[in-house]
Amino acid sequence: MFSKKVKKGYVLYQNENGPEIGTSKDRVIIQDGCVFKDLAGTGELLPYEDWRLGYEERAKDLAARLPVEMIAGLMLYSPHQMVPGMPDSPFPGKYKGKDFPDSGCEPWEMSDQQKEFLSQDHIRHVLVSTYQDTRTAVRWQNSVQAYTEALPFGIPVNFSSDPRHGAADSEAEYKSGAGEVSKWPEGIGMAALFDPERVKEFAEIVSREYRALGITTALGPQIDLATDPRWMRLQDTLGLDWERTVKMTRAYCDGLQTTEDAEDGWGKHSVNAMVKHWPGGGTGEAGRDAHYAFGQFAVYPGGKFEEHLKPFTEGAFCLEGPTKKAASVMPYYTVSWEQDKKNHENVGNSYSEYMIKDLLRGKYGYDGVVCTDWDITADPGADLDDFGSRCYGTENLTVAQRHLRIIMNGVDQFGGNQDKKPVMEAYDMGCQLYGEEAMRRRMEESAVRILINIFRTGLFENPYLEEEESQKIVGAQEYVKAGFQAQLDSIVLLKNKAQVLPLKKKLKVYVPKRHIRERKGFFRGILPEQEIQPVSRKLLEEYFIWEDSPREADAAVVFIESPLTDGGYEKGAYVPISLQYRPYKAETARETSIAGSTWWENDRNRSYLGKTGHTANEEDLDLVINTKKVMGEKPVIVCVTMHNPVVCREFEPYADAILAEFGVSTKAVLDMILGVSSPKGRLPVQLPKDMETVERHQEDVAFDLEVYKDEAGNCYDYGFGLNFQGEKLSPKI
Repeated sequence: MFSKKVKKGYVLYQNENGPEIGTSKDRVIIQDGCVFKDLAGTGELLPYEDWRLGYEERAKDLAARLPVEMIAGLMLYSPHQMVPGMPDSPFPGKYKGKDFPDSGCEPWEMSDQQKEFLSQDHIRHVLVSTYQDTRTAVRWQNSVQAYTEALPFGIPVNFSSDPRHGAADSEAEYKSGAGEVSKWPEGIGMAALFDPERVKEFAEIVSREYRALGITTALGPQIDLATDPRWMRLQDTLGLDWERTVKMTRAYCDGLQTTEDAEDGWGKHSVNAMVKHWPGGGTGEAGRDAHYAFGQFAVYPGGKFEEHLKPFTEGAFCLEGPTKKAASVMPYYTVSWEQDKKNHENVGNSYSEYMIKDLLRGKYGYDGVVCTDWDITADPGADLDDFGSRCYGTENLTVAQRHLRIIMNGVDQFGGNQDKKPVMEAYDMGCQLYGEEAMRRRMEESAVRILINIFRTGLFENPYLEEEESQKIVGAQEYVKAGFQAQLDSIVLLKNKAQVLPLKKKLKVYVPKRHIRERKGFFRGILPEQEIQPVSRKLLEEYFIWEDSPREADAAVVFIESPLTDGGYEKGAYVPISLQYRPYKAETARETSIAGSTWWENDRNRSYLGKTGHTANEEDLDLVINTKKVMGEKPVIVCVTMHNPVVCREFEPYADAILAEFGVSTKAVLDMILGVSSPKGRLPVQLPKDMETVERHQEDVAFDLEVYKDEAGNCYDYGFGLNFQGEKLSPKI
């Protein structure tokens, strides 16, 4: 038995003893008193259309029916989608041949490019960047799903997202903007809670909000061990301690993937977790990052390669919940230097037979989806500093040869690749080398793994969203409150001299402006210098009286952030990544680099011994020093946004109180200063005494820094944090 309801743009059937069936075509099969979608349009119930069968059986049936061109499409990922795609955005779109403002289209209508990559390239994995609002998200998602339902085999779209719950840019406490989800600390801020249950709560809320937006794959969590304090991705990790990271990884993946009361854990609330980055990306030599060719090498001077695997092998692959393991894995760009014990090749991880086929697939038996990191198959750029030159170790291969090598290693998807042509060229090459039967079998293996993730999230039965229901879920009051409380609880009180905190309400408070020099951005373009007012007058006056003159103020609140550098490479030369504000000359660095010999360089030695590193926000330090000089005995509170650990000895003597935050809203910081909440956060990292201890440190080793001791005798070590009374807090795990 079943019931039928006509919704806006689709028809919804409710099976009495089975799932909801949503269809825009109202093309169904009724058999044994149940409703099934006639996705293939045959009028006959095919195994892949039968929701009573297991995911793997359905996936195998469909994979066997698909032409190779459609399997190639399943292996691709769309570029970032901005809905709508405005002409001045990084990812613009055309609508009926025109820019969106001139098209007369609604924001939820599909762009010309979207229709093309769905129908011509057969892409079914779409990475969503931004939505105008929740209404637009729901209507656009439904439009896309209706479009693909009408295409051959009716395969729905698996929408994915990078993390979108970070609070750093939000001043609102409980008010999410249009279409905005709840706001939480960054990954390292969640680690500062020292509580896996809070991480699980976060992931459960993420899954609810994602599913309300139609998102069924999360490109996360990022579970690399952040053993090098200089790494630019540190803020997105869960810390450097492998045992705690394992616990938080399990909690995160269980929270994302588990639908309560579902027999195997998979259901309408489930979101596929794509854990990253295998085999761990936090050991870049000298802290450099592999988004850039100059940072391609991951090194293991302490011999801790196996330890960096544990968040995967003992965490993501050994979940406590019924889904058992993370649905997907993303290898990192890095060349894991001298770790290939079989072929002794130094190539990017997705290109490494040893890293993928022998370790991930073989030794550790991972049978989920493996997706490359973004844009690793294009030819290298002309310069070592070009953004996007990431085919490390395979620069002399063709694009198609790179695709074939990756496929034969056991990788299933190509992050950021939206053109099926090189996949088809790779298939043709493989047919010549291994035979057509073997290549067809290999392509079907990937298709089955990919399709399983779509089947078990229920998309084949009902991919459609109800607008009213989504509006209730996205940014729901209870979710936003939970996120804001996590923000508060992640803030770490490092110093509170004479218990100057909390401040009293309506004191006169001075907040100096910040200045950041011109610097290179993430995409290696030049970012202009910035004058920053850290907090708006309107927000501050909810707590205190705004005072422009430090001499007239009762207290000063100085907002700074951890040192901003150019990533360890400037003007054709390697330089140190500094964690201090003043210029740092590397007089104790390695004389000879561990790794070397890139496609662009003749010199094997990449050492920066004797070179000087500069920071774009050196004036943050001047703000603290100069403000203290003017304030005299009146309290100066320093609030540090820590993307990375900081050498505190430069500014700690000038601060009466220090708060460290890891991606929270300004409102959360002001709440803490006022004492609305008491400090509960603990350092998820070590704060080094100086840069010399950072130079002595080994990139793959945790807890080998000499930490800073302040004037009160407190050591800024992992797990340290104070309450307002100056008592040390104890970690829960």
